[in-house]
Amino acid sequence: MNIIKIYIRNMVCNRCKMAVKNILDELRLSAQDVELGEITLKEPVTDEQIKLLDIKLQELGFEIIDDRKSQLIERIKNIIVQEVHYTAEQRITNLSQHLAGELHHDYNYLSTLFSEITGTTIEKYHIAQKIERAKELLAYGELTLSQIAWEMGYSSVAHLSNQFKKVTGFTPSHFKSIGEKKRRPLDEV
Repeated sequence: MNIIKIYIRNMVCNRCKMAVKNILDELRLSAQDVELGEITLKEPVTDEQIKLLDIKLQELGFEIIDDRKSQLIERIKNIIVQEVHYTAEQRITNLSQHLAGELHHDYNYLSTLFSEITGTTIEKYHIAQKIERAKELLAYGELTLSQIAWEMGYSSVAHLSNQFKKVTGFTPSHFKSIGEKKRRPLDEV
């Protein structure tokens, strides 16, 4: 059996996966697996089916990626997003080794390609994702800054705070206080 992989741009969350699954069901395309940025189909598809799939995906802000370099960039992003936002167990300790192993490419090649195409480094992208996740956790208000630092894989609260301020311009405490002023209790929504 031939496994058909289709790479999709802009799939960044579990809702995205559900939306893509719904499109596949609607088009009666049988998926073996749907992951962030990637669909694995059970059966071959025609060019016409791919065109229709692409149209449906674009209606929801997704896009089929057909060139190899862009596919690789999207896979790098999806591995990082998955690790930062959806992995509950201990964080990856060596991102460069993890990416090289997962993608079967030398990290220097991945890093150079990522920088050329996106205009930023893999490390900066990874930090930006970690800070976004930290902002979410701060907004929920359920964890202390120490717990967030530990969950995000930072060596200390100071390290998290320094990166947070560098990226957002705010300290985590100030960011949290701003968010609390803007948030309304659920019973008022």
